[in-house]
Amino acid sequence: MTPQDQINELTDRLNYYNHQYYQNSVSEVDDFTFDRLLQELADLERQYPDYRRPDTPTQRVGGAISKEFPTVYHRFPMLSLGNTYSEAELTEFDNRVRKGLNGQAYEYVCELKFDGVALSMTYENGVLVQGATRGDGVRGDDITNNIRTIRTLPLRIGRGAGGQEHGIDSHNPVPPALFEVRGEGFLPLAEFDRINKEREDIGEPLLANPRNAASGTFKQQDSAIVAKRRLDCYLYSFLSEPEVFQTHEESLIAMKQWGFNVSPTWRKCADIQAIMEYINEWETKRFDLPLGTDGIVIKVNRYDQQRELGYTAKSPRWAIAFKYKAMAASTTLNSVSYQVGRTGAVTPVAHMKPVLLAGTVVKRASLHNANEIQRLGVMINDTVFVEKGGEIIPKITGVDLSKRTEASQPINYPTECPACGTPLIRNEGEAHFYCPNEKGCPPQRQARFEHFIQRRAMNIESLGEGKIQLLIERGLVWDPADLYKLTNEQLLGLEKAYQDRDGGPRDGGAEETGKVRVVKFGQKTVDNILNAIEASKGQPFANVLFALGIRYVGNTTAERLADYFGSMDELLNAPLETLANVPDVGPRIAQSAFEWFRDPDNREYVERLRTAGLQFASERKVVAQESDTLAGKTFLYTGTFTNFTREQLEERIAANGGKLLSGVSKKLNYLIVGENPGPSKVEKAQKLNVPLIGEDEFTAMLGG
Repeated sequence: MTPQDQINELTDRLNYYNHQYYQNSVSEVDDFTFDRLLQELADLERQYPDYRRPDTPTQRVGGAISKEFPTVYHRFPMLSLGNTYSEAELTEFDNRVRKGLNGQAYEYVCELKFDGVALSMTYENGVLVQGATRGDGVRGDDITNNIRTIRTLPLRIGRGAGGQEHGIDSHNPVPPALFEVRGEGFLPLAEFDRINKEREDIGEPLLANPRNAASGTFKQQDSAIVAKRRLDCYLYSFLSEPEVFQTHEESLIAMKQWGFNVSPTWRKCADIQAIMEYINEWETKRFDLPLGTDGIVIKVNRYDQQRELGYTAKSPRWAIAFKYKAMAASTTLNSVSYQVGRTGAVTPVAHMKPVLLAGTVVKRASLHNANEIQRLGVMINDTVFVEKGGEIIPKITGVDLSKRTEASQPINYPTECPACGTPLIRNEGEAHFYCPNEKGCPPQRQARFEHFIQRRAMNIESLGEGKIQLLIERGLVWDPADLYKLTNEQLLGLEKAYQDRDGGPRDGGAEETGKVRVVKFGQKTVDNILNAIEASKGQPFANVLFALGIRYVGNTTAERLADYFGSMDELLNAPLETLANVPDVGPRIAQSAFEWFRDPDNREYVERLRTAGLQFASERKVVAQESDTLAGKTFLYTGTFTNFTREQLEERIAANGGKLLSGVSKKLNYLIVGENPGPSKVEKAQKLNVPLIGEDEFTAMLGG
């Protein structure tokens, strides 16, 4: 089989597996097999780039870096919809439609109005060729590389394993040569929750809401970062010239059959009464969906009638959006408790008189920090307004001052840690107060273990919150390095009853429920724990770095550090300037990592992990040699590039005999300078008379 045939076969096969998994919820191969095949395809594409297909699944993981997003003009304007909040205005809209159609029979299609980012995707000959934002409706940003990371979005229509057609039947027309689909890109609530847990875990400020997070992610310059956010998209519109369908209903059915992710929540409605029933049905039901919604879109179904009704200057006359009012309630603030996170951040949690909100009983809400308490002017025993719109966690939005009484008492933010009594500190420019007793504060120690064992760190699945708490209480472990010394004799028979706790990130707190939960270490449990601890020794170096729990170092930053330094020894002794020069590692992260590795206790902790047998070096990729053109030359790069990702740049240097250095020094022969370079690297290179070359000059050195 030729390399081109191999690439085609792997591309079709992996696209088929993706389609089965993301469209049909069928997993035909395990993750290991899929990743192995994907890596095989990526290796072939690097070796034979001319054979890489536009629908290659390797683009799903991102990697392309843009200096800027080109502007694209929409073939069909992306107009906004008129809004209404009342049934009376909906009835007026229906009357205008009836009048505009001069007594013709008509019907509507109702769809949920998702709270995300409007996107436009263009396909030519069945292949995704462009993805763009709405922009001002006439022109938007070309974010094709980021769009391709959406796993539920087909890169090619009608191609499955071995090139076989799938998802198209005789009752459906074949897709035209050129067409456009539109939809709402969004960050699923579960992903938003996951990302904020990680950000809280490493001491980063939390994302405000899923909609803003999705918008910011789609505008990321590095598509590899976009891929990690696991964005999704619901398609709701099909456009082509000439038209393929007679009704909007037909287009939704066809798009679904062609493999597009069409939300099944739409419904055809015969009249205004059916529309009202749909609106009422989804008023609370929408909160069970995996993303935020804020209303209903109503469209005339037939396309010829849409054309007859036409447009105003800003919006179509054949469609309107009904917006739900924010789900709000008022209740009494009974008390405020304070939780201590892994990084020592102290978060206030409001405990309220239980109130029904958005179909659930809410009794807690996050107050975020001392600044938010001051901004709201809230006091204990106040009547407060609580909302739960597109947000995951209910939030207090205001105070009903007309109901304030003498019973209202000021909230006194603690000056000492509520868990260990250590005086709290507040860094300049930060909203949170912190407990600096990171090694002795009980909840920080507990959270340090929970961070260490999580899947993206050491992946010790058989341990959990209760088991860790028991190990700490019995004095069997002080820090995570002690896990690797545990024995069967120490664990077997351990048992303790706990008062179960309710709550978590979604409702902002935890409190006793009265239920008793027993943690017991039987032989099977002990075997599972010890086997999982032993297996964790195989976790890659980047996971070990993330597991250390350095403030501000998330799993993506840990990967960057692991790739840049290659080993723990290099990182342990890296100067501050070198840390700051690592791609995507700014001064704050560099300072935090530098201080962490200079702490004697932390260095001793690292050595005990080394003794336990954890991975302290990255597995270097075997790069196929292209030439010895760069033999004897050393390189370093800074900034972003048009034709190379950072990984590709490093591979080309190695493949042609060059060596990549970790920092600017007298040993450096060339500094490759891209867009937005690090000023310290450039300045130091100039002082040392190191030649600065651009991307084109580097390509010329390769002979191309």
